Amino acid sequence: ILLISRRIEPESVFREIDLSLLVFFGGLFIVTGAIESVGLSGQIFTFARPLAERGIAALSLVAVVLSNLISNVPAVLLFRPYIPDFPQPAQAWLTLAMSTTLAGNLTLLGSVANLIVAEIAYRRNVNLSFTEYLKAGPIITLFSLALGILWLMWVF
Repeated sequence: ILLISRRIEPESVFREIDLSLLVFFGGLFIVTGAIESVGLSGQIFTFARPLAERGIAALSLVAVVLSNLISNVPAVLLFRPYIPDFPQPAQAWLTLAMSTTLAGNLTLLGSVANLIVAEIAYRRNVNLSFTEYLKAGPIITLFSLALGILWLMWVF
């Protein structure tokens, strides 16, 4: 829209695009697609499904681990084919939405938004390292996930 309106010069828009993060994000989707196409997602779910189908807390645990291994958006994409077969798909979708979103707060790599913040901070001479992030991320994640799990258990 900015480019079509011609109120902003295209060069100024393109200058603001962070190509390294764009490539990284694209790479996440490529890796996720590869995991699905070689059948690794099926193998992951063969292992994780008995736990994930045990309820809100268990599914949240699986989602948190997966979200921090491959980031939260690709984790949701890997869950996508399996959630409709869960005993309570609506509950599973809401649990997945809650837990993958909040799981992104656990580590710096848990969410692309965290990486964007770290990249912008770095450009402004602020070093937000993985270990620095761990001073706040886990405690925030623990409390917010606990509240989210309790809320969903109350709702369902």
